[in-house]
Amino acid sequence: MNELVFEVTQESDGGYVAEALGESIITQADTWEELRAHVKEAVKAFYFDRPAPASLRLHLVRDEVLA
Repeated sequence: MNELVFEVTQESDGGYVAEALGESIITQADTWEELRAHVKEAVKAFYFDRPAPASLRLHLVRDEVLA
């Protein structure tokens, strides 16, 4: 696997949640910088016994309702 994509959503409190597409990896953080670090740590832990993807992509999904 060359790339692992995370779907990132911003919570109402301003924090972020990242969920990997195709793998059981999910993490959260209060800031974007913290999220980046948490994703790297989670991937490292998940792939501790096998090769990890060469790159990680954070895809921010924004859902906005207009009245």
